[in-house]
Formats: sequence, structure tokens, C-alpha cells
Amino acid sequence: MKAFLIDCDKCVGCYSCQIVCKDEHCGNDWTPYAKPQPDMGQFWGKVNEYEQGSIPKVTVSYVFVPCQHCEDAPCIEACTLGAISKRDDGIILIDPKKCTGCRNCLDSNACPYGKIFFNEGLNLAQKCTGCAHLLDRGWVDTRCSDVCYSHQAILFGEESSLDLSGTETLNPEYGLTTKVHYKGLPAKFIAGTVYDPGTKDVVIGATCTLSGTSSATVTTDEFGDFWFKGLSEGTFSLKIEANGKTKTFDSISTVKAVNLGDIALS
Repeated sequence: MKAFLIDCDKCVGCYSCQIVCKDEHCGNDWTPYAKPQPDMGQFWGKVNEYEQGSIPKVTVSYVFVPCQHCEDAPCIEACTLGAISKRDDGIILIDPKKCTGCRNCLDSNACPYGKIFFNEGLNLAQKCTGCAHLLDRGWVDTRCSDVCYSHQAILFGEESSLDLSGTETLNPEYGLTTKVHYKGLPAKFIAGTVYDPGTKDVVIGATCTLSGTSSATVTTDEFGDFWFKGLSEGTFSLKIEANGKTKTFDSISTVKAVNLGDIALS
């Protein structure tokens, strides 16, 4: 079965994957795989940008989202005309010859990821094809994975040959098993800078202990900074210790990423 492995930690936000998807499908008729994608209004594979925190503790993440090619794709059941099907290699396609433009597959229950689009000019539902037209001609990559060869943020191939350790599903709350596996999806963090108000210098090597929904310990770096990354949403307590001095924070919520700012250890 074909699958994608998308490593958000390796993505630099060049948007090349999004651009080549448009290049491959805009103005090109790949029937029976897909009719041309409109020049405007559709991104079958789209880079979403996430900014978290506040200056100077800010992270920016990029997440490429194509069709997730779900194992039990609800869009197939939603299409009463049989225009949507799954190939033997796991790729989900919408047959442009069978689609009548009924729009049943556009319902959020049919595709909670919102990756099915409607072409008003052609009266067709359309989406990422996994570049099936290229695979059937001997390609081993999709256009998006091919253009990302230098960063290896997007890998494509047989699912059994991909290193899926530590991967997760986009929006697991949807309850779908997908063929797009992610590493490094944006996660919450708690960060800050510790300084000594007496000397007005940053404190290097302060022990920072986090407890609550999860627990971890880090030390401040040469800039007095500490970061707790990859946190889930929850409530935490933080204890900072150095040179016999202690500072504590209770009930830190990670509904959003948290920058505690400059912390005086006195």
C-alpha cells in the first residue's frame, strides 16, 4: 500500500510541494484520473502555517496536507454513484467520468479534512490523486515528494518501507486510519528566560522541573533560556532552582503555547 511520511521538523516552508501540485494539475487533463484543477481556489496539497508563542519565544511550523487517502474513506460511502474508489495501492480517486456534481462528498462527514473541492466550471468534485497517473507510468514519487528531495520532509512509497516510528495521524479525533503519516506536528510549549535581578545577568544551568499532564526536567542554556517542547494541552506546574534560590509557577495552561518571559530568580 502506498503512503506518505511527512516530517514537519524538516520542512522549511518553501512551498515547493504546493507549487508543483498546481503545476502538475492546472491546465492538464489527466482523465480518467482527474480533469484540470482550476488555476485559483483549490490546493489539492496545501502548506498550512502555524505560529505559536510570543516574541521572543516563537515557533513557526509548516504542515503539508494532501488528501489523507483514508483506509476506510467515508467519502467512498458518501458517493452513491460509485465515482469515488480506492485503488489496490490504497490511493483514493474521484472518477471525473462518473462524477455528476451532486456534492455529497463535500459534506464534512464525508471528508472531515476538507480535502475535496468543487470545480464549478466542470461541475466536478476533485482532490489529490496521489499522482496516480505518474505512478502508472513508472514514477516512484509523487510530484510533491519528488520536489522535496533535498529536505526529505515529504517521503512517498510503500508503507512497509517507510520508517513510521513516532508518527501520528493528523486530527486523530476524526477516528480515521490514514495513509499520510506525520512527524513533528505542531505542539504546545512552555518557555522563558531566567535571570538574577541582583547581578542583572542571566542564570545559566538553572534546573527547571515541569510536572502535571506530563513531566520533564531541563536546564537553562547560555542565554538563560529554557524550553519544554512537544507538550499536550493540559495544566502544569514549574519549579526553577539555582544557587539556593527557587521560583515556582502553578496552574500553567497549555491551551496555547506559553512564554513566561523574563523570570527573576530571587
